[in-house]
This record gives sequence, C-alpha cells and structure tokens, in this order.
Amino acid sequence: MIEVAPNLFVGNALDYENHVRLIDTPKPGWAVVHAAKEPWHRAALGYTGRGAPKDHEEYLFAFRGDRLCLNLVDVDNVDYVNKKVVEAGISFIGQQIADSKKVLVHCNQGQSRGPGLALLYLGATEGMWASMHPADAMLRFTELYPMFSPANGMAEYVLKNWPKVEAA
Repeated sequence: MIEVAPNLFVGNALDYENHVRLIDTPKPGWAVVHAAKEPWHRAALGYTGRGAPKDHEEYLFAFRGDRLCLNLVDVDNVDYVNKKVVEAGISFIGQQIADSKKVLVHCNQGQSRGPGLALLYLGATEGMWASMHPADAMLRFTELYPMFSPANGMAEYVLKNWPKVEAA
C-alpha cells in the first residue's frame, strides 16, 4: 500500500485485508474503494451467477458505509470499462478525502483497476496531473506506484478520458 497523494493510498486485496479492514468495515478514519467485481461487488449484492443482475439498482456500484464496491473487471477492451463506474469511484474518493478520511483504492492484485482509478482521480482534481499528457501522467504515476501495470482496457480508458486542460 502506497500513499500516492495526501490521504490517497493504492494497493491490493492483501493491503485491504491486512491494514485497513476491520471485520466488514474499514478501520475508523478510513474509506475504501473496492475497484474489482470479485469478491466485493458480488458479496455486496449477493449474486451467484456469472454477473450481477443487470436490472439491479446497484448493478454498477454499491455503497456500503465507508466502502464503495465497483462492478469493474480487468479487460482488454476499453468498451467494457463503464464511465459511470469510474465517475462514481472518483466522486467517492473526493468526498471521503474532503471528510478528512484516508482512502484506499485497491483491486485484487493492485496493478490495473485500483491504480488506474487513483490516477484518474488525480487527473481530475490535481492541476499538476491534469496539465500532463496522459501517457506522461501514466509514466509519472508508475514512479509513485511501481506496481502500476494496467490491462489494455484500463490503459486505453485513462488515455481516452484524461482531463482536457485548456491552454492559458
């Protein structure tokens, strides 16, 4: 688990289990974005089939107190990275940090979805990041978080959806 910005941490499932989890909730002062369908979104909704029921009101994401469980899978095709899921994650991170909480954004291995979402949050909220070309931001983020190795879908999503900064 690495702090990539004040109160913003990125890691993997073991970081959550070993450092942040307290029974079924984060430790006091923490919030968590589970940027992976398995097992968190599945457990939150209780589905047993291959995927969440598409007509469920929490099909894309589920809030559980100080946790946000995203229906997000690591894919090679950017078309399967849902913009509403990513926007919910970015918004949740911002709200929790504004409430003076530490936020862990993680996926299973801590390589693609979790760090990709944290990078997109930085691009959306931090002027230094937003002013970078997205490929440069990805390289710079890898210096802060060396495990960042996004799947093609997440990498392309970051490149296509990086904030557009107007020239001064």
